[in-house]
Amino acid sequence: MGKLVRDKIPDLIRQDGREPIVTVLDDLAYREALLDKLLEESFELRDASAEQVPAEIVDVLEVLRALARVHGQDWRDIEKLADVKRAERGGFRNRVYLG
Repeated sequence: MGKLVRDKIPDLIRQDGREPIVTVLDDLAYREALLDKLLEESFELRDASAEQVPAEIVDVLEVLRALARVHGQDWRDIEKLADVKRAERGGFRNRVYLG
């Protein structure tokens, strides 16, 4: 079973002397693959060591940016909406947990 990878990964595989099997996804399959990738990267972030956390956050962020693009959203608009929502409902700094 395959998975969505960053654009330059096939070239890196070729540089290693191997030949990757590459498919370009249609719109629906791409959206589904991005959501699967978001879950994958989220689990990797959860399990990351302290040294790995920054790189795993970057991977989650890249997937989120791609999801915004496929849904016709500009990332700057997403950031503005996040600011508005944070002002209205708060963020997660206070570690509030409802149980």
